[in-house]
Amino acid sequence: MRLHPGETEAVGWRVVTVVDAVRQLRDASPDVTGRPRVIAIDGRGGAGKTTLAERLRKVVPNSAVVHTDDIAWNHACFDWAAVLVENILRPLHRGEAVDFRPAAWITHDRPGSITIPAGADFIWVEGTGIIREELAPWLDASVWIQGDLDEQERLLAVRDGDSPEQRKHVANWLLEELPFMLREQPWARATMIVAGPPQIDHDPDTELVVAPPTSP
Repeated sequence: MRLHPGETEAVGWRVVTVVDAVRQLRDASPDVTGRPRVIAIDGRGGAGKTTLAERLRKVVPNSAVVHTDDIAWNHACFDWAAVLVENILRPLHRGEAVDFRPAAWITHDRPGSITIPAGADFIWVEGTGIIREELAPWLDASVWIQGDLDEQERLLAVRDGDSPEQRKHVANWLLEELPFMLREQPWARATMIVAGPPQIDHDPDTELVVAPPTSP
């Protein structure tokens, strides 16, 4: 399996229900009251972050998903943590609703806003780079999706295309992603590792393949 430089291959994989995975993530922050639990979902492009976030959201009906791609849109690959904290995470920690239009949305006339109602039980924040030291005080638990980078790149090309422009975009992205991942080592910070795509037989509708976090 080809992994990020510095990433340790997870061991002890096991099959759990999605409901049990949610319970484990909830139990990682037992003292949260008066606000939603904020759970990060991180991994390489093509790892399945958005799909996992939606599966978790469906298991917890009173929950919502935040995509860091919406924060980063026309802003930066990874330099968006302060924007996320001030406009999304800080209000959530106060138990408030969120209705936020990033500056780039206004500049480029992107319609709509990032909205989260008050009173949610869980907020699933998914995106590459969400598990980092800078954001640790704002996250109650986290998931790193580990998988073979070659397979994830193949899935990313299927999803986004393989045009020269897309290949250039991916190359520029990797110039920032690789040193960022080596520095932050999200797989070592995560509460749970999820296989993506998993190599163990399981029911993709109701189960996940998970492992304990790895050491750097």
